[in-house]
Amino acid sequence: MAENSEGLGTVPEHERILQEIESTDTACVGPTLRSVYDDQPNAHKKFMEKLDACIRNHDKEIEKMCNFHHQGFVDAITELLKVRTDAEKLKVQVTDTNRRFQDAGKEVIIQTEDIIRCRIQQRNITTVVEKLQLCLPVLEMYSKLKEQMTAKRYYSALKTMEQLENVYFPRVSQYRFCQLMIENLPKLREDIKEISMSDLKDFLESIRKHSDKIGETAMKQAQQQKTFSVALQKQNNVKFGKNMYINDRIPEERKENELKQGFEEEDENEEEILTVQDLVDFSPVYRCLHIYSVLGDEETFENYYRKQRKKQARLVLQPQSNMHETVDGYRRYFTQIVGFFVVEDHILHVTQGLVTRAYTDELWNMALSKIIAVLRAHSSYCTDPDLVLELKNLIVIFADTLQGYGFPVNRLFDLLFEIRDQYNETLLKKWAGVFRDIFEEDNYSPIPIVNEEEYKAVISKFPFQDPDFEKQSFPKKFPMSQSVPHIYIQVKEFIYASLKFSESLHRSSTEIDDMLRKSTNLLLTRTLSSCLLNLIRKPHIGLTELVQIIINTTHLEQACKYLEDFITNITNISQETVHTTRLYGLSTFKDARHAAEGEIYTKLNQKIDEFVQLADYDWTMSEPDGRASGYLMDLINFLRSIFQVFTHLPTNSSDHAAMTGKVAQTACMSACQHLSTSLMQMLLDSELKQISMGAVQQFNLDVIQCELFASSEPVPGFQGDTLQLAFIDLRQLLDLFMVWDWSTYLADYGQPASKYLRVNPNTALTLLEKMKDTSKKNNIFAQFRKNDRDKQKLIETVVKQLRSLVNGMSQHT
Repeated sequence: MAENSEGLGTVPEHERILQEIESTDTACVGPTLRSVYDDQPNAHKKFMEKLDACIRNHDKEIEKMCNFHHQGFVDAITELLKVRTDAEKLKVQVTDTNRRFQDAGKEVIIQTEDIIRCRIQQRNITTVVEKLQLCLPVLEMYSKLKEQMTAKRYYSALKTMEQLENVYFPRVSQYRFCQLMIENLPKLREDIKEISMSDLKDFLESIRKHSDKIGETAMKQAQQQKTFSVALQKQNNVKFGKNMYINDRIPEERKENELKQGFEEEDENEEEILTVQDLVDFSPVYRCLHIYSVLGDEETFENYYRKQRKKQARLVLQPQSNMHETVDGYRRYFTQIVGFFVVEDHILHVTQGLVTRAYTDELWNMALSKIIAVLRAHSSYCTDPDLVLELKNLIVIFADTLQGYGFPVNRLFDLLFEIRDQYNETLLKKWAGVFRDIFEEDNYSPIPIVNEEEYKAVISKFPFQDPDFEKQSFPKKFPMSQSVPHIYIQVKEFIYASLKFSESLHRSSTEIDDMLRKSTNLLLTRTLSSCLLNLIRKPHIGLTELVQIIINTTHLEQACKYLEDFITNITNISQETVHTTRLYGLSTFKDARHAAEGEIYTKLNQKIDEFVQLADYDWTMSEPDGRASGYLMDLINFLRSIFQVFTHLPTNSSDHAAMTGKVAQTACMSACQHLSTSLMQMLLDSELKQISMGAVQQFNLDVIQCELFASSEPVPGFQGDTLQLAFIDLRQLLDLFMVWDWSTYLADYGQPASKYLRVNPNTALTLLEKMKDTSKKNNIFAQFRKNDRDKQKLIETVVKQLRSLVNGMSQHT
């Protein structure tokens, strides 16, 4: 029963699948057939049985339909066979009728053709006359076009072409000769474009060759205009009693060559300055522009013109490799650039749309960046300040010229500030050489004068003011040496040279005043200071020369206020202004004086070291010589002579005397301290292994001579025993060993009132150990003498106590 129930359920499903197969597309049969295999087992066999039954049913239906329609088909064939006979009879009758009609109408056809032929001839003649009348104007216009092309009247030829195309050719467009003409017109237009483009190329080549001449002319005109404006302004200032120009305050002998440029070499009164139109024929540009405008290809012409001009701009902006060597190289570079942009400005104003303000601004910005880069690079090679100054004047004229044509030039003036710094650097290098030459030629002696003329000659160069000196009778001597007035004059020359660059930069007097003061400060603090320091450190400069240098720097420092007044007179800016820069002469010359003083002390100490190196002590001697060492006496005599020279230097005022006295006092104190330190180091030298009491006594004699020298007041001005205190450490140490007062030293050590307060335990221990070793080596039989044994024990006891004292100090520290 279960199998039967499954079979009954499967049959409707198979019928549904067969219906889907018959009703759906063949592409969708696959999923349907797959469902047959996904059902119960034996479903495929049952489905095939059902499919065979369905096929048999369809075959039976087809057989029934064929049997039903077969008789009708047989009847239709029979009727067609009957009609064929009648159709053949009708065809024969129609053919015979047609033949009879053709024979009857032959004569009529011949007569009719003759009539038609005559009428066609009449009509053709009339048409030819009308067409010839229509074609004659076209041929006349085309002949006119040929004549215009031959005469190179290309713009008129293009207008004639327009008339032919718009008026005449439409009337005769159906004729072949018109088509040939129409086909020839584009070729003629191309010929005209090529010819006009060739003229444009010749024009571009021409202006490329004449750019320098155009630029030179434009820069001449700009310079003349500026010179005229400045002269007119000066005239107005004189008229109203004003003096607003810094140039007016420069002496006339310094202004003779400042306005001279390379462009003024020709006689401008004899040669008329030409305009751009006089130098260049712009007609090819206008003609080419009109032609391309008529051809409707104006954009192509504009693009080509701009592209070619940009190429020329790049060529113009490319400098020569040796441009920085001469001013002519810079001038040629500037004139070509000015000529290029003058032409572009002219094209901008006389044509519509060929170049625009935006295009020229873009081109100028590109050129300006390149110009600044080129000038920045090439100017860095300039080491001659005169060449840098000429370059600055060229840049100013270049900027003024292009500014007159409407181009912004602020970046060029910003560049001039960079070049100004470089100009100042070249000036500083030049003046460094000038200062070195002045110092080399100076004799470092006060300036002698024998009469009033010589006195005035020095005063005219240097602002020296001293009422006491003026009252002195001739002959007399200025306290400074020849280098002081020369340096003062050269500093003023530097200010003039720095001022030259500041002119024509369109800056206020305040800014120029600030520039001058800053550059002068650089000259004083860097160049002059460096030259002074190098001079001071030179080996051949002696002690007296160093003292004279100190005096010279004092006068140069005092002259700085006159330099400030000098700058104020030039710029007319009061020194009381809040932002006015002060000159740093005080610090500059103060540092130089300190360096000179330090060099004096260093040279004295070096000389002392040379004498000390001559010392030849017998550290094992049993008894002293009874007199001081020879090297020390020579050293003391040398110091006496040196300090006598210091104290007898010529001074013309109490200030100079105080200054030289202070230097002498400091030098004397430094020398005594250095001598004391050197002697102490000699005692404590690690290479010195033993010292006898006799050597200590001999050393004491030398120290006594040093103390006598200090007490003899080699330099006036010391109070009490100040100078002797330089040897106090040595004196207390030697007294301790000479008296052998160790009990007092050890008992009072650390007390403020100690007799041996300046004796360091380390120092005493080191010296005592050297004496201990000497006692052991020299007294072979010391163990047999009671006094020597007691002394040796005392030394050992003191050494132990000093060591414990030193160890305690180190642990405490």
